Amino acid sequence: MNREPVIVAYGRSPCCRARKGGLAGMHPIEYAAQTLQGVLAKIPQLDPALIDDVITGCASPTNEMSMNASRLIVNRAGLPESVCGQTINRFCSSGLQAIATASNAIAVGQMRCVVAGGVECMTRCFAPYPEEQKDPWFDENYIGGYMTMGETAERVVERYSISRERMEEMALRSHTLAAQARKAGKLNKCIIPINDQNGNVVEYDDGILADMDGNLKTSMEKMAGMKPCFRENGTVTAATSSQTTDAAAYVVIMDSELAAELGIKPIARLLGFAVAGCDATVMGLGPIYAVPKVMAQVGMTVEQMDVVELNEAFASQSLACIDTLGFDMTKTNPYGGAMALGHPMGATGAFLTMKALDYLQDPETAGKYALVTMCIGGGMGAAGVYELL
Repeated sequence: MNREPVIVAYGRSPCCRARKGGLAGMHPIEYAAQTLQGVLAKIPQLDPALIDDVITGCASPTNEMSMNASRLIVNRAGLPESVCGQTINRFCSSGLQAIATASNAIAVGQMRCVVAGGVECMTRCFAPYPEEQKDPWFDENYIGGYMTMGETAERVVERYSISRERMEEMALRSHTLAAQARKAGKLNKCIIPINDQNGNVVEYDDGILADMDGNLKTSMEKMAGMKPCFRENGTVTAATSSQTTDAAAYVVIMDSELAAELGIKPIARLLGFAVAGCDATVMGLGPIYAVPKVMAQVGMTVEQMDVVELNEAFASQSLACIDTLGFDMTKTNPYGGAMALGHPMGATGAFLTMKALDYLQDPETAGKYALVTMCIGGGMGAAGVYELL
C-alpha cells in the first residue's frame, strides 16, 4: 500500500555551545524529551498512542546517549509504552537520514506516524577516537577511515587552493546572517524553550558571535590573528570550523490520509533523498556527489531551489561545494550556517530542514522548494529536496 508521507510539525531546542552553553549542564535525554514534548504540543489533535516509532539520529551514541537513547527519550517524554524508539547513526546526516527513513516506512504502508530527528550532546559524548580501538589495517590501506575531520578540511584547502581570507570571509558572513536572523526573530519560529537543571529557560542559539541586537563580536582582523587548529602550518582555524554544539530536533511525519482524518494541515514533504560516497580524506566534498544524485531523482536542478541549506562543517569544504555545484549565494544559508549556529551532528539534518521550511513559509521570502545537504565523516554526502505544501 503506497501512502504519501507529509511533515505536519517540527521544532528544536536552541543550539548551544558544547561545554560553555545553555545546555551543557543538562543530560541530553532531558532536553531531547522536552523538545519532543514541545513538538507534539503543536499538534494536539494527535494522540501519542498513534505514533509508531521515534527515530533519533546521533553521531556519538556513547556515554549518556548509549542504551538506545531514542527509547529513553520516548519514556522520559511520557509517551505511551506502545511508542517505540530507534537510534541511528550516519554521522553528520543522521537527522536527515531519520527523516528519510521515516518517510520511507510511511510510503510503503509499514507505519502511519513517525517522529524523526536527532540529538547530539557534544559536551558529554564527543571525543577523539581512541588510538587503541582503531583497526591497524586502515593505516596501510585506507587512511581516510580514521582521519580527523580537521585534517580533511586542510586537504580540501590544498586541493581547491582556497585562501584563508576567503574562508574567514565566509565565517564572517555566517555570523552576520545568523545575528540578523536572530534579531529579526527568524530563528525563533522553530525553537522549543528548554528548562535547564537550575530552573532557567534556555531559548536562544548562543554560539553566534554577536549580541542580541545583532552587533558582531568578531571581525576579519580578529579571525586573522587566530592560530590554526589542525596543522601547525595550516590555515583552518576555530573560526572557519563548525562549532561543537548541544541540541535536539524533531519532525512529525504521517501519511496524508491520517493527517486529513485528524484535521492536521500538512506543511511539506520530502521529495527525494540521496547519499553518495567519496574519498574519505576529503570527506567535505560529499555534497558534490550527493546533490546531482538527488536532483536527478526528483527531475530538478539547483537553480529551481528557493533556498539551499548547506551544512558548514568547514569553510573550506563549503566553498568547494558552492563553487562546484554553482549554488546561488543569495539563497544559500540565508540565516547563517554551522560556523555561527553550530553543528549538533545527529540533529543537524533536522535542524537544517527546519531552517529551510521556515524560510519557505516566511512571507518575505516565500518559496516552494528547498535543498538540504551536508558532508559526512568517513567520506559521504547526503542531500534531500523538500516541497512546501
